[in-house]
Amino acid sequence: MPKLIFDGQREGEEVKFIFRRHIFTAKKGLFFMIFMIAAGIVPMVIWQGNSSLFWAFLCCVGLGILGFLYSYMLWYFSIYIVTDQRIRQISQKGVFKKTVVDLGLDKIQSISYGVPGIIAGIFGYGTILIQTGVGDLVISQVSKPSKIYDRLQNVLKGKE
Repeated sequence: MPKLIFDGQREGEEVKFIFRRHIFTAKKGLFFMIFMIAAGIVPMVIWQGNSSLFWAFLCCVGLGILGFLYSYMLWYFSIYIVTDQRIRQISQKGVFKKTVVDLGLDKIQSISYGVPGIIAGIFGYGTILIQTGVGDLVISQVSKPSKIYDRLQNVLKGKE
């Protein structure tokens, strides 16, 4: 497996694994795209035969796709990097805005996880809570939280 490298990596720091939130977190973009397609179809159904409405439909579809791609971009570029020294949270907040939070492994007091309900159980996502002396890092809607929890525990114990 090739060595993973990221911006801000310290000398001698080894990436153990990378994870992101569940793709379900991008659902707003999908719902927006469906809404825009429906908003483009309704006038075409009501006023049939008006060819200019086809262009309005295409504009609605285009806006829907852009909204979905924006939501997908926010999901894709928001990641968690676990190294042998720290956990780095990179959150994409907009096209040009991102925030980075580092949490040293030596600051972690405990880790727990939970699956909040039936829908989360069906789709396989949950919440991971990392407790420190300073505060808590809550990572919500994580894909396969039990596996991420186990891997985090292994990194803390030095087994991974």
